Amino acid sequence: MSIDEEVRVYEPLVHADERGSFYESYNESVFDVWLGREVRFVQDNHSTSARDVLRGLHYQLPPEAQAKLVRVTRGAVFDVAVDVRRSSPSFGEWRGFELSESNRRQLWIPEGYAHGFLALTDGTEVQYKTSEPYAPGLDRAIRWDDPGIGIVWPLAKDLPMLSVKDGSAPTLAEAEVFD
Repeated sequence: MSIDEEVRVYEPLVHADERGSFYESYNESVFDVWLGREVRFVQDNHSTSARDVLRGLHYQLPPEAQAKLVRVTRGAVFDVAVDVRRSSPSFGEWRGFELSESNRRQLWIPEGYAHGFLALTDGTEVQYKTSEPYAPGLDRAIRWDDPGIGIVWPLAKDLPMLSVKDGSAPTLAEAEVFD
C-alpha cells in the first residue's frame, strides 16, 4: 500500500442547523468499517498549543507501535505523517493536512508512521486516540526539518517553538525506525 492509501482523512457526518451542530466524533463500528479493519484504542491524549508550536515528529517502535486518530477541537493545525518503515516503498514520504475545529476532519495515522503538527492558531487543542499506551522506552522522534524528508511547514516565522526533545531529534537516516 502507498502512503496515500494508509494515511487517511476521516470526515464525520455533521448535523447542523440554526441551533448549532452535532456529530459523532468516534463510533467504533462506523470507524472500523470505514478503515476496513478493527482498531482498539486504549488511550486518549489532549494537548494545547500556542501558535507556531511544532510537536513532533513522534512515533513508537514495536512491540507497542501506536496508530493514532487525530482531531482538532479548537483552532487549527498543519498535521503531518511520515512513513518510517524501511521496507516500505513510501519510506521517508510525508503527507500534510489541515485539521481544524471548523472542518472537523480527523487524521488516521497507522503504525509505522511518525506524526507531528504545527499549531496555526493560539490556543489550539488537539485530541488523539492511540492504539497502544505511551511506552517511554520505545518512544522515538525525527527532526521536523530533516532535509531528506523535505516537509514544507506553513510557518508564520522562521522557526517554530520546539521542545528540547524535538529540537535535538535525529534525522530519519540516523533514527531507529521500523524494519
